[in-house]
Amino acid sequence: MNFLLCLVLGFLVAALGSITPSYLNLTVVKYSLKSGKVSAFYLIGGFATVLFFQANIGAYFSDILMKNSEYITLIQKIGTGILVLLSLNFFRIHFNSKNKKKKFKIKKSKAYFSGIGLSLLNTIAIPFYFTSISLLISLNYFEYSLLNSLYFSIGSTLGSFSLYALYAIIASRIEHKLTTIASKMNLILGCLTGVVAIGNFVYLYAK
Repeated sequence: MNFLLCLVLGFLVAALGSITPSYLNLTVVKYSLKSGKVSAFYLIGGFATVLFFQANIGAYFSDILMKNSEYITLIQKIGTGILVLLSLNFFRIHFNSKNKKKKFKIKKSKAYFSGIGLSLLNTIAIPFYFTSISLLISLNYFEYSLLNSLYFSIGSTLGSFSLYALYAIIASRIEHKLTTIASKMNLILGCLTGVVAIGNFVYLYAK
């Protein structure tokens, strides 16, 4: 039962994280249209491989936080700084993308390794898993152990692969809509991370 619960939780968390428009699923859509679904699946396999380890790292950090509550304030300060940097980076990407549209081509034979490379650039993944798993631990839905972390990571790998595969399969139907949303996603993320950073700053220095 513990195995199944961790698997399902990992699947759901990864699915929720993968469903929002980003450069990863946008790349899947474009690659599926240009090189075919099979090649897109290799690309997705690269994404999922990295996400497996990112989920493990997120679970490990969340366990450390929950066991060492005295470090929470320090982590909040570091997290606030990271949020500020992320916010500035998202704004930079948004405004730069208006001036130049980058088109990158991925060779069919290198799809898997290209997927690994692109997924490593996804700086949101580890903080996302860290936050999600910390929430699950606080709600007593998840208890950290090496096995539970492994099961959760397997579930997250399956979840992310399934969602990205769905994007690849229905690529021709959603390309325009996804592109439109994704073009504004960096601006939205910049605003959200900025607001959260300001909220954290006010909270830390008002107490």
